[in-house]
Amino acid sequence: MIADENPGLPVAAGVGLKPEHFRQVLETAPPLGFFEIHAENYLVAGGPMHHYLERVCARYPLSVHGVGLSIGGDEPLDRRHLQALRALLDRYRPAVFSEHLAWSSHGGTFFNDLLPLPYTRRTLERLCEHIEQVQEALGRRILLENPSTYVEFSGSSYSEAEFIGELVKRSGCGLLLDVNNAYISCTNHGRDLEAFLSALPLDAVGEIHLAGFYRDRDSLGAPLLIDSHGSAVDRAVWRAYESVLERTGPLPTLIEWDNDIPPFETLCTEAVRAQGYLSACAVREA
Repeated sequence: MIADENPGLPVAAGVGLKPEHFRQVLETAPPLGFFEIHAENYLVAGGPMHHYLERVCARYPLSVHGVGLSIGGDEPLDRRHLQALRALLDRYRPAVFSEHLAWSSHGGTFFNDLLPLPYTRRTLERLCEHIEQVQEALGRRILLENPSTYVEFSGSSYSEAEFIGELVKRSGCGLLLDVNNAYISCTNHGRDLEAFLSALPLDAVGEIHLAGFYRDRDSLGAPLLIDSHGSAVDRAVWRAYESVLERTGPLPTLIEWDNDIPPFETLCTEAVRAQGYLSACAVREA
């Protein structure tokens, strides 16, 4: 097991760093706790993305979020991808690296999506093996993010929360708790959100994600939520976030907004709201 020697993110609210906002971030130095990037946007040696990221990292802590490792895939991990990730992490020394409890490639084809897994013993053993390989290759403990899902597998022998708990216990990885994903999945599958959150290994959470979703209906007319990352955080997700903080205490919290990118001021407004929840939680604990 890899010892986690990274200091971790500050217990504060941060936002995703977007090219549209590079200049404004550097010119205004907003009072944010940290920024997060998607690793795959930076797996090259140079260029304008690195030009700006180096300057932002001189002022703010960084979280790196992977979206293309396909850690839940049935095939061996892509060694070249792992090497590129290690080079990126060695270059910027982020406080946190995270990936998804999902798969996205098979047979040499990349599907550009985060696809669900059956929660079985075979899947658990494969994931633990992959996580061990990733943590060894990157030289650090990683956080794994709970998914947003739209289908479930009849062959699953664990609930999602049980599966995540076993995965954290056996692999030594941490949990990136995406509260929006939890709300989406519980709504789509008719599960009790509070029971799901209570069953998770919340002591392993190293970062929280909040985001917006899109409301739709399935073919039978039942509510179907889509993890769009293209709008403000929903009121129901804020309530779930508050409930999580009551269980965990304050934790680093990221506002994700990856589509229909708004003005930077809008992102900051969402971060200020998250910071308000964190501050209120800290006062209650004190």
